[in-house]
Amino acid sequence: QVQLVESGGGWVQAGGSRRLSCAASGSRFKINTMGWYRQAPGNERELVARITSSGSTNYADAVKGRFTISRDNAKNTVYLQMNSLTPEDTGVYYCNADIFVIVTLYDYWGQGTQVTVSS
Repeated sequence: QVQLVESGGGWVQAGGSRRLSCAASGSRFKINTMGWYRQAPGNERELVARITSSGSTNYADAVKGRFTISRDNAKNTVYLQMNSLTPEDTGVYYCNADIFVIVTLYDYWGQGTQVTVSS
């Protein structure tokens, strides 16, 4: 079994920065694509950013130029550096990963971490 554990959420003033981390743990697994999604109250969950195993990235238009996704394959960890935060960035941020366990590809989600941006 594989688990994703997020950290780094919290409260921040508008214009500030926050860095989220998500670490995968378990046995006999290989991570493919990793990403971050977010869900604001009353809204659907939406993609924020994704990064492939080779380092290719894509971002939601709303965060381009402000957020940076990166990963450390040796640590099975993905990061989301968030700069110039606005109240519209408030929400629960979820880590997502496509992970091979032996030969089967599974879709895993973290438990979510709250980010609150105050104006």
